[in-house]
Amino acid sequence: MEQPATVFDVGAIADFGAKVKANVSNVIVGKDDVVELVIVALLCDGNVLLEDVPGTGKTMLARAVSSSIGCTFKRLQCTPDLLPNDVTGVSIYSQKTGEFEFRQGPAFVNILLADEINRATPRTQSALLEAMGEHQVTADGTTYSLPQPYMVIATQNPIEYEGTFPLPEAQMDRFLMKLQMGHPTLEEEKRILRNLQREHPIQHVMPVARQEDVANLQRAVWEVYVDPSLLDYMGRLVLATRNHPDLAVGASTRGSLALFRASQALAALRGRAYVTPDDVKALAKPTLAHRLIVKAESELRGRTAGAIVQGLLDSVDVPVAETAPVGT
Repeated sequence: MEQPATVFDVGAIADFGAKVKANVSNVIVGKDDVVELVIVALLCDGNVLLEDVPGTGKTMLARAVSSSIGCTFKRLQCTPDLLPNDVTGVSIYSQKTGEFEFRQGPAFVNILLADEINRATPRTQSALLEAMGEHQVTADGTTYSLPQPYMVIATQNPIEYEGTFPLPEAQMDRFLMKLQMGHPTLEEEKRILRNLQREHPIQHVMPVARQEDVANLQRAVWEVYVDPSLLDYMGRLVLATRNHPDLAVGASTRGSLALFRASQALAALRGRAYVTPDDVKALAKPTLAHRLIVKAESELRGRTAGAIVQGLLDSVDVPVAETAPVGT
C-alpha cells in the first residue's frame, strides 16, 4: 500500500492523544483502550454512546476528557419529564425590550453528557438529533450554531429497562461509536480505592491541551492516507452487513464514513500518517455494531450484532501491503 510523503504533523496528533490519555488515566484507571476511542471520536468530531452498568466511570470519563482539553462541560440528566426546550433552549418574552429573547439550553456547550439518555422520551431524544448531526439547533424558526468543538457523550444502562425508551435507529446512527467501560481488575480496583482516600482525583485534572487546538487537529486527521485497497476492504465489510442473513438492517453509509474517519484518527494517534488493516479491524465493532438490527429469530438463537461483525472480520479478505509505506 503506497502513499505520498507526510504533509502534516502527525506527531502533534499523537502528542495530543498521549497527553490527554495520561491525564484522564489519573481518574479513569485501567481503561486506556476506551479512553483512546473517546479521543478518536473527539478528533473525528463525533459522538459516543457509553452503555454499561452504573458506577463504571462513564460520567467521570466525560468530565475528565472535557477538563483535559479546557472545554466547557454540562451534564443533562435525562428523565421522562424532560422537554425538548430543556435541551435546546427557549424563547422568553422580555418586558424590558418588548421582544422575545432566546435563552440557551445545556446543548450550548463543548461536551454535553446526556446521562441515561434512554430515560428521556423519543420527542426529547430527537431534540439532540440536529445538534449531534449538524452542530446546530433550531428554535422558533431560528437556527443557532453550537460551540466548537462539539461532542455529545450519552450513557445508558443495559440492564434496567423499566421506564426507558429505546433509542431509535436514526439516533443510534448519529453516534460515531458505542463503547462499554467494563469492571476493573483487582489491581485496578485497589488503585482506584487508593486514589480516593482523601478526595476525588477529578478535582485535580488540569488542561493539558487547548480547546482551540482541537479544531486544527480535527482538520489534520483528514490528511491521514487511506490506501484504495483499504477503502475496498471497508466497503466490503459494510456491504457484508447489508447482505447478512441474520440482519434485518445492515450498516448505513454514515457507518462507512464513521469507520473511515475513525481509522484515520486512530492511525494518527498511534503516530502513523497512513491507515493499516489493524486500524480498521480495531474499529469495526465500535463503529458498526450499534447500527445493525438483528432479526428476531436470530436473537432467539443468541446471535448478537457484535458477534456478527467479528464473524465478518474473520471471513472478509484483508488486503495485503505490496509496497512499503513512503514518507513514514
